[in-house]
Amino acid sequence: MYNQLLGKLISRKESLSVIGLGYVGIPVAVAFAEKFNVIGFDLNEKKIEQYRSGTDPTKEVGDTAIQNTAVNFTEDEKALRKARFHIIAVPTPVKADHTPDLGPVESASEILGRNLCRGSIVVYESTVYPGVTEEVCVPILEKESGFQCGRDFKVGYSPERINPGDQERRFENITKIVSGMDQETLDIVADVYGTVIRAGVYRAESIKVAEAAKVIENSQRDINIAFMNELSIIFNKMGIDTRSVLEAAGTKWNFMKFYPGLVGGHCIGVDPYYLTYKAEMLGYHSQVILSGRRINDGMGKYVAEMCVKHLIEADRPVKNARVAIFGFTFKENCPDTRNTRVIDIVKELKEYGIIPLIFDPVADRREAEALYDVDFARKEEINNLDAVIFAVSHNEFKAIKADQMRGMFGRGRRILLDLKGIFDRKEYEDNEYMYWRL
Repeated sequence: MYNQLLGKLISRKESLSVIGLGYVGIPVAVAFAEKFNVIGFDLNEKKIEQYRSGTDPTKEVGDTAIQNTAVNFTEDEKALRKARFHIIAVPTPVKADHTPDLGPVESASEILGRNLCRGSIVVYESTVYPGVTEEVCVPILEKESGFQCGRDFKVGYSPERINPGDQERRFENITKIVSGMDQETLDIVADVYGTVIRAGVYRAESIKVAEAAKVIENSQRDINIAFMNELSIIFNKMGIDTRSVLEAAGTKWNFMKFYPGLVGGHCIGVDPYYLTYKAEMLGYHSQVILSGRRINDGMGKYVAEMCVKHLIEADRPVKNARVAIFGFTFKENCPDTRNTRVIDIVKELKEYGIIPLIFDPVADRREAEALYDVDFARKEEINNLDAVIFAVSHNEFKAIKADQMRGMFGRGRRILLDLKGIFDRKEYEDNEYMYWRL
């Protein structure tokens, strides 16, 4: 029953579905549509309408790819009954208390469960802590379908590794970890992904191993950035430029090149909490991982405090100061604002009575307004400023020239907080800017 599935997918006698068409799901769906019949399902009817009209709201694959793809976009869950290989790629965020929010993956499992057909294989790509696929998702699939896992359907796990906004590291050229509940499932999952992944697949020995591998990838990066952020705080107190220190240290062959910054998004700022949550369930309280999280979660407040200190040093009144924040997304050249830590800067500045003007031509404005209740400023409103904070290094911001920068400020000393080190520090300091970066 299962060993013929790949052949039927290739001959288009069977279909593959992708459930969740966001920054992860849409590149997956478009890639597989080159080889198989693909059903792209999402509950967001507005998003489905955009895809049908040839628009890519995620900007991950682009409008042209959407216009040319053969993906059957639908918000009708019953369409999933036509598929036998299912990929679930919904987000797994954290709640306000930093505990995992499995709601989206549980909901996707419920929807698929009530539309599951015998002989299907279900693969989860969502980032979870070890055990979620088999201990949380499988029971939901069984309950909703009335089927038995292992007899009527099988499951696998293949963690997403897509880097939103990265035009070089794409779905097809990133090594794909695959896993299955048994050898037969593993072989099929590996073969199916192998049809589109040019970089090859890595067969993990179990689903839990694959889940664990994914969750530590971003935890490792989070810890390293936390170290850089802590160094930045220390060196700032010493009057030393952190980036200059890192450039000097980077001349050693085995020095790892990480840089300080805001850590948000739906991966690096989230995944560590999934791992520590599971650890606490088992009686172990993380020390290193959560310490890094506390540092990174506090960087927005730290940046706002540095802005206030510079305003005071420049003899500018703090209350009602006009401060422009360039960039609101969680990373450069990507419209995604989910779990952006720029919002921490905005909230903290408001606590001081400062008027923050958010400007981001790349961000999904509607998403930002819905998630954070913020309004974006128009370009013509960015004037008569007391300070400017460049929080995200969009390409458009890198192109800003010194004369354009000068025109944004009012009278008095000009304060430039360049968090990502976009601009030449010496050039702006020579032009009497109060320049500061992490």
